[in-house]
Order: sequence, then C-alpha cells, then structure tokens
Amino acid sequence: MQLEGKTVLITGAGRGLGAAMADALAARGADLALLDLDPEGLEAVRAACERRGVKASAYVANVAAEAEMTSTFDRVVADFGRLDVAVANAGILRDGLLVKVKDGAVVEKLPLAQWQAVIDVNLTGVFLTGREAAERMIALGHGGCIVNISSLSRAGNFGQSNYSAAKAGVAALTVVWAKELARYGIRVNAIAPGFIRTEMVASMKPELLAKTAASIPVQRLGEPGEIATTLSFILENDFCNGRVFEIDGGQRI
Repeated sequence: MQLEGKTVLITGAGRGLGAAMADALAARGADLALLDLDPEGLEAVRAACERRGVKASAYVANVAAEAEMTSTFDRVVADFGRLDVAVANAGILRDGLLVKVKDGAVVEKLPLAQWQAVIDVNLTGVFLTGREAAERMIALGHGGCIVNISSLSRAGNFGQSNYSAAKAGVAALTVVWAKELARYGIRVNAIAPGFIRTEMVASMKPELLAKTAASIPVQRLGEPGEIATTLSFILENDFCNGRVFEIDGGQRI
C-alpha cells in the first residue's frame, strides 16, 4: 500500500504510541482520522499532523461504546470519502493481583470492575474498531488494512490478569480476521510491543525503570518511533497478513 493520500484511522491517538504512529504516517502523506477521549491531546496531535501538509481530523469517542464507534466511523467516511487503514491502539491499565494473601488468608481480590474496564477498552474496543472498519472497507470496495496493538504481556505477566487476557485476545482476533477478510482485499496484522518509552512507562519509579531496561536483551527501552516504523512496514508490505510482530528488544525469545 502506498500511503500518500490514504485515510488512516487511529484510536488512542491523543498521546504515546498513537501520536507517534500518526506523525509517522502523516510524514508519508497519509490523511489522519484521530480518535481519543482526550480532546486536548487530540488537538495537539491533529495540529502536528496538519503541519506535515496532510488532512487530519479529531474525533472524541469511547472505543468501548458501540453507538459512538458506529457514528464516528460514519463521520470519518463522510469527512474523508474513504477509509484505508484502521489502527486499534487505544488501551488502559488497571493492574492488580488476582488475590492478595496475608498470613495464609485472602485479604483482597481483583475487583470485577477493574477486570471489566480493561476488557471493555482493550478487547471490546479492538473488536468494535475492526468490525466497523471492515464493514466500511468492504462497502467502499478498495480493500484496506487493519492493525491491532497487542503486547508482550499477551504471554502472561504478573499482576496483569485483565491486560494479559485482553492482549492475548487481540492477537487471536488478528489471526481470525486475517483469514476471514482476505477475500475482500483486507489485510489484518498486529504489533506486540514490549516496554516502550511512553508517558505511562516513563512514570515508573526510576529504580524500577532501570531494572526493567536491564532485563531487556538490548539493554534499553523501545522508542515510540520504532513501533511507528513497524506500522509503516506492515502497511507498505502487501504480502504481510495474519502476523503478530513482537517488537520487544528480544525480551520474549
């Protein structure tokens, strides 16, 4: 896929990986439909993309709300006249142990609300993004590409029952959709980042951050731009389909 003049929708675009991916694709001439719940972050990213000389529009929407996603996708197609790429990037963290034990007794359990919040955004949000994108790509008749953001944690990570389950589900959805949608000219892939230097990771305690970096074979955190480069590769390589790209510095080998 040649990106110049194509329309790319990115969820969770107001900061972090979403902002980095938007900037990288704008630099390649793609127009951007930017979705997030943070209007201020969205506006900053939108303005930065427009400075690249492309069209960019911001849409405040909750990826876990079906009606909002349906109407937002309708607006995007009406505003841009096409939809070529959808990147399901929006995600949240609500970490916690399944159970906390003191003196042999369970004193706390992972709250259902904490579990559900992560599943709603990180899994249902990806489902809705992919479903609505596929419907419109098929109707428009030009094919396209869906890219889901999974995580290194899809293999299972301490204190992340909800997050790990959601990100494993995202990887599975990617393979299912690649098989189902190829007949319509729609490719589906995923990126599973390791520890990337985003605002969320940078807020960790310095000693924990240093320990985390030391555990990575390349001895450093990843940069958001390296995830954006991976996205560009996936979009520009038309034989790339049904794969989960683990960009983690060798942490999961």
